[in-house]
Amino acid sequence: MGRMLGYVEEPEKLRVALSPIRRRLLELLREPSSATQLAAALELPRQRVNYHLRELEKAGLIALVEERQRRGFIERILRAKAATLVVDPAVMGHAFTDIQDQYAAEHLVDVAAGTVRDVARMQSAADADGKRLLTFTLEAEVRFAEPGDVHRFTDALTEAVRRTIEQFDTENGRPYRLIAGGHPASRRTEGEQG
Repeated sequence: MGRMLGYVEEPEKLRVALSPIRRRLLELLREPSSATQLAAALELPRQRVNYHLRELEKAGLIALVEERQRRGFIERILRAKAATLVVDPAVMGHAFTDIQDQYAAEHLVDVAAGTVRDVARMQSAADADGKRLLTFTLEAEVRFAEPGDVHRFTDALTEAVRRTIEQFDTENGRPYRLIAGGHPASRRTEGEQG
């Protein structure tokens, strides 16, 4: 269970993982594999694959699972430490810390980035402890007739959430952070209709 999600907050670790060949290796290494097997899968020389594997191992993104004796040499079996990597948005340079306008896109991005950072850290810790992180997600799509409806909807939603929080909030209870945000829905292509 401890390999579900890996959280990257060091720029150097991200740089190591960014090249196309290393991203492909991390993808293949969701299952244990050797340099020989990976070289065959990627149709690349084993020495080149070994170089990239050493860099990924130094960055702590992959780990040795076992060593096997093979025809006069030792074959190293490696595996990605996490099946999925989540990158702290601040590493990418998109942290907007001083935005206060609740209707600003930058504020939504900043709140979403903080959520990614917090949940990814807690999920990594829960995975390491063999526990499940209890979260919930609400998603909906609403169609507004005119731009002013966005503000009226936000006010109504804020009031409904305030009343619901009053009903469930307990002084000594475990705190949860609730985030609600809205953005224009991306237009579906014809093949995605459903």
